Amino acid sequence: MKFSLIAIYKSLYRTFGPQHWWPAKTEFEIIVGAILTQQTTWKNVEKAIKNLRKNKLLTIKSLANAPLKKIEELVQPAGYYHQKSKRLKEISTYFLRKYQGNLNNFFKKGTKSLREELLTLRGVGKETADSILLYAGEKRIFVVDAYTRRILKRANLFAENDYDKIRMFFEDNLPKDIKIYQEFHALLVKLGKEFCKKKPLCKLCPLYKLCPGKV
Repeated sequence: MKFSLIAIYKSLYRTFGPQHWWPAKTEFEIIVGAILTQQTTWKNVEKAIKNLRKNKLLTIKSLANAPLKKIEELVQPAGYYHQKSKRLKEISTYFLRKYQGNLNNFFKKGTKSLREELLTLRGVGKETADSILLYAGEKRIFVVDAYTRRILKRANLFAENDYDKIRMFFEDNLPKDIKIYQEFHALLVKLGKEFCKKKPLCKLCPLYKLCPGKV
């Protein structure tokens, strides 16, 4: 199984090249993006982040102190903007109060402790928490999203649908390298968007020859 995952990673990397993910200027921008990207496309998230940046609201302090109505107006392109605005303001306020707005103080903790803490915050589920840990915190934890689940199932590589079992499947069978975790997750997203769609393009897929579940 270890060989299968490494072979898949190498094939995707040869096909698509480096994905330069997560696209952000700061750790906090990654956190903002991880919350905004829930149930929407990254294209819409980029519009919302551009609005926040233009209004100088991409810091913990400025976002925590901004009027909720203003945040709603700016993040509207990302959808569910009432809900997401509250989440952004709450998490910003949390980091400001508990860590004085310094994410270095937050990320110096161990991965397990950080994950448990993030999951106590409203609106932060496992995928969002792990995205924050992997990309903003540079912690070795694999992110599982809908694309990953779909690809694994179609390839007959892993039948379980449990988030943490899938995560551990990757972590147990990949080199202990944060950069590979980051790149592999991004490559699976790319594959899911372009080939392993709801109506898959199996015979055009770069993994077709490697896929034990090919149709």
